[in-house]
Amino acid sequence: MKCLIIEDNEFLREGLIMFLQGVAEIETAGNGREGVDRFTSALRQGHPFDLVLLDIVMPEMDGQQALKLMRQAEKAEGGGGPKSVIIMTTALNSPANMEEAMWDGDCSDYLVKPVSRADLMAMLQRHGLL
Repeated sequence: MKCLIIEDNEFLREGLIMFLQGVAEIETAGNGREGVDRFTSALRQGHPFDLVLLDIVMPEMDGQQALKLMRQAEKAEGGGGPKSVIIMTTALNSPANMEEAMWDGDCSDYLVKPVSRADLMAMLQRHGLL
């Protein structure tokens, strides 16, 4: 499984990397703009990400904006292949943010921080990634 972790908090990013070691080939980005660039580049090269863990609150470009741009890139570059599983992560347990991500942004799922390894692995199983 190929995974992109987009998280501006280095401590949280490293925790997600530890959870996925041995399970995924991991790339990271520290903000939404960098994440969209990596995501789009992988699509263009024909090696899309199976999984994206996407923080909502980040500098330069927030997760909601990044999510919409990634889904647009899939339509433009993806050639009709399967969409990446994009899981939003947030410290804010905000129904409005989650509703926007799920319905408007076509997010696959979401996790509230702090993310536990057990919750992440259960979600990956649910989406057929394990």
